[in-house]
Amino acid sequence: MVKKRLLAFVVVVVVLFGVIAWTSPSILKEVKLGLDLKGGFEVLYEATPFENASAEGGTGGGKVTSEALKETAKSLEKRINASGVAEPEVLPEGTNRIRVRLAGVTNEEEIRELLKKPINLTFRAPDGTIKLDGTDFKENSAKLAFDDLNRPVVTIELKDAQKFTDVTTALVGSYLAIYLDDEEISRPSVNYPITGGSAQISVGDRAEAENLRDLINMGSLPLKLTEKYQQSVGAKLGLDSLKSTVTAGIIGSLIVLAFMIIVYRVPGFVAGISIITYAWLLILVHNWMGATLTLPGIAAFVLGVGIAVDANIITAERIKEEIRSGKSMFSSLKAGSKSSFRTIMDANVTSIIASVALYVIGDGAIKGFALTMIFSIIVSVLTNIYLSRFLLTMLVSSNAFMKPKYYGVKEEDIRAL
Repeated sequence: MVKKRLLAFVVVVVVLFGVIAWTSPSILKEVKLGLDLKGGFEVLYEATPFENASAEGGTGGGKVTSEALKETAKSLEKRINASGVAEPEVLPEGTNRIRVRLAGVTNEEEIRELLKKPINLTFRAPDGTIKLDGTDFKENSAKLAFDDLNRPVVTIELKDAQKFTDVTTALVGSYLAIYLDDEEISRPSVNYPITGGSAQISVGDRAEAENLRDLINMGSLPLKLTEKYQQSVGAKLGLDSLKSTVTAGIIGSLIVLAFMIIVYRVPGFVAGISIITYAWLLILVHNWMGATLTLPGIAAFVLGVGIAVDANIITAERIKEEIRSGKSMFSSLKAGSKSSFRTIMDANVTSIIASVALYVIGDGAIKGFALTMIFSIIVSVLTNIYLSRFLLTMLVSSNAFMKPKYYGVKEEDIRAL
């Protein structure tokens, strides 16, 4: 029985480490690095209504709406993707800002010039002639509606009814294509002259109608983007940062694992297995989320390792206390694990609350740090409480490690019951 349970422990550990060793190269290869590790640039734009910005004295009446800001961010992302830059981060911030992060970019000036261009929504005749642009439409007047057969349509209103009448009269029997920059997004037919300055566009489904409505509203209030902050990180500097961080992390982890084994013996050995599993699982979750690893994210990762070590130390110390009280080894393991659970969970819950607050209030790198911390704590609970307890229980049940010295307790420190 002793050999069987010990063999089961060995099999579990070998299989676990085999999976880790087999999958780690592909997992590490899939980690997306941020611009501070890979090199690239970051720009923070302030958005203003294009008519306001272009008018002398800026006396226009347009406002930057959250919808216009989101659609502008989407449009910027499309432009960047079209330029060949993979996985850009384009995020609206606050009421009038957009932050762009591009890792691994070498043609920085070219991309920045591309991003500065205002959103260009145009309505074009079949020969490509621009008949209308975004400024011809009333601001935020595009709506989603349904026709008599309950099919989705987009209704629009124009500032100059006569201009629209002239355009549609000339194109009866043809179409008036809608373009965002140089990409055609819709091609509605013109069946008769449209008077009164309003019209409706038939589309295929609701999602397409909502997309077209948003684009027209965005084009009716094109936003001008002004750079307020920019940061460039060279590829070599990013690579140096990554190497230094990884080296420091490996050295620190090895020192911690050696300390755990020397001081806590069997619980320290089990803690080492749990912490290695924790690191592997956290990177796996990180990839599954599609998150980008940055220096703040690595800081949260290392902090998570510290929290994981704390959880194992608390458990090991509680087990030692129970052994010193004179209980049997199995009773000490059970009581020590139970009493440590509440302490560990209290600390983790408060850390999660603080991380959620950081995520909600913070911006940019702070959000990344907070999100990594939250998932780090969740993975830590799974591995450093439940996995550690499972492995320790297997070892104690095997009766192969029943002496107090295997748990860092001297015989003379054990009190008689």
